[in-house]
Amino acid sequence: MDTVGVYVQVPFCQTKCTYCNFHTGIVPQKRYEPYVAAAQTEITGASKQHHADTLYIGGGTPSLLKPELLANLIASIRDAFSWRGGEVTLEADPETVEAGKARAWATRGINRISFGSQSFVDEELRAAGRMHRASDIYRAVPILREAGIRNVSFDLIAGLPKQTRESWRFSLAETIRLEPEHVSIYMMEIDEGSRLGLEVLNSGTRYSARELPSDEEMAEFYREAQQQLCTAGYEQYEISNWAKPRYASKHNLKYWRRQPYLGFGAGAHSFSGKQRWSNVHDAAAYVAALEAGRSPVEKVEEVTAESAFQEEIFLGLRQLAGIDVGRIEREYGVDLQEKLRRLASNGMLEREGDVVRLAPGKLHVSNEVLVELLR
Repeated sequence: MDTVGVYVQVPFCQTKCTYCNFHTGIVPQKRYEPYVAAAQTEITGASKQHHADTLYIGGGTPSLLKPELLANLIASIRDAFSWRGGEVTLEADPETVEAGKARAWATRGINRISFGSQSFVDEELRAAGRMHRASDIYRAVPILREAGIRNVSFDLIAGLPKQTRESWRFSLAETIRLEPEHVSIYMMEIDEGSRLGLEVLNSGTRYSARELPSDEEMAEFYREAQQQLCTAGYEQYEISNWAKPRYASKHNLKYWRRQPYLGFGAGAHSFSGKQRWSNVHDAAAYVAALEAGRSPVEKVEEVTAESAFQEEIFLGLRQLAGIDVGRIEREYGVDLQEKLRRLASNGMLEREGDVVRLAPGKLHVSNEVLVELLR
């Protein structure tokens, strides 16, 4: 049997953050239960030729679900696959964390919380349309610890509206002070898929669109995070991710290492090694398909040799462990030596034998390296 990671998408939120470009929605709570029932139907109908050793329940804000609904999802996964215990992650926003819920999460086997802190500065949180405030973060972390959850990951966003060098340093310092086992740093993305991105592209003023840090400041924020987290004992293992020893995300490593995973729920993606497929994004259409006995899969793509090679480079170089160039050249019949020499001479890459990795000081400009290697 193959060993896979399992992802369940819960596309519901209390509000839409201004920077969000995900397919999520704000719906009445009465729609949560039919959605979970549909996801259970999809899970039950999946191939049983798999072991599962990681489970990630993401969104959206899956911590909005009642604990019994989350328990139903987890039970379905354990029944459908040969589950032998492993990493079980729940994405949670600070304002949704309550003592009773946290205890129920831990009892049902959730042992890792991906915590949407984003910032410790209320002005930035308000500008971004977040529901929580810094006080919610300080309140929620002890609740998770008291419930027995020993693996907590904090998300921070570099480049929020109204963010300054001083406020970024404060958010970093508070993150480190609360001692999460894992930290993810995401750079603000500007595209037409979010309200803020569209406002910036249209030169508007809503959503504090004129108060974004510059690209140079965001690069400085990133370098500051690298330095401060390293000093605090966190190891950077991927462009956006740092962890204390033994706390790297086992589930997310599957994505970056091109290992198989199965996704369930509206908009969820799956990968077998030879194919990628994804479900319809609209939650109502997803539920309707499952209730009618139809597949929710909207798109299937064969993984060609060319796309597999591109993924090896793109995903491999995101990891600080780097890529095995010798293996890639043998498997894909390519010669990367001249490009690698040029990039190494420019200080963009480091090389140890066949292992090539991005230079630590160049991680924030990784796209330039990737474009050159894939040209």
